[in-house]
Amino acid sequence: MNRLSMLVVAGCAVAVVSAACGGAKPVTAPTPVANADSIAAAERARNDSIEAARQDSIRRAQEDNERVNRQRSADSLAAIQRTTEEVRAMLATMIHFDFDRATLRGEDVGVLDDKIKILQANPNVHIRISGHCDERGSDEYNLALGNRRAQAAKQYLVSHGIDASRIETQSWGEEKPLVDGHDETAWSQNRRDEFEIISGGDNLRRPS
Repeated sequence: MNRLSMLVVAGCAVAVVSAACGGAKPVTAPTPVANADSIAAAERARNDSIEAARQDSIRRAQEDNERVNRQRSADSLAAIQRTTEEVRAMLATMIHFDFDRATLRGEDVGVLDDKIKILQANPNVHIRISGHCDERGSDEYNLALGNRRAQAAKQYLVSHGIDASRIETQSWGEEKPLVDGHDETAWSQNRRDEFEIISGGDNLRRPS
């Protein structure tokens, strides 16, 4: 074999060995590096989301508290109104008298005792007591009798500690019958004292 042939064979061998070793190395993609601005933006978005959730929770809690307070206030006002109406009805309960009498009857003394408790629990309340009669007797006589009946109730209240200045009296005689009729059933209901609040009755307390 001549020299030229040997060089060719050697070159081929080198080429074969190079191919067997895998050839050129593969190109590796560069590792991405996070942008500082992007990190900051993501952190701000996260913090904003947390703060928005916190504010929403606070708002809902405030709305719940306001709703509860409104309901409590409504319930309280309703309770006060119910109490006021009940006490006003108790204070307005009438008492009655026997024919041609201005003497308090036993069953009516208990009614006046209830009024005393109410007046003690509500010191700003002032009342008017109106005396009434049935249709028998003259106008003048019945006006005087109605006055005695109103005074009898007032004196009982005053004797049990209620200031006299809180109580007015008035007589209507036979002018304002409660029941129309000309028999004892009607007359017995017309012989009465009526009680009216004239001041201080907006928010009444129930006696303890």
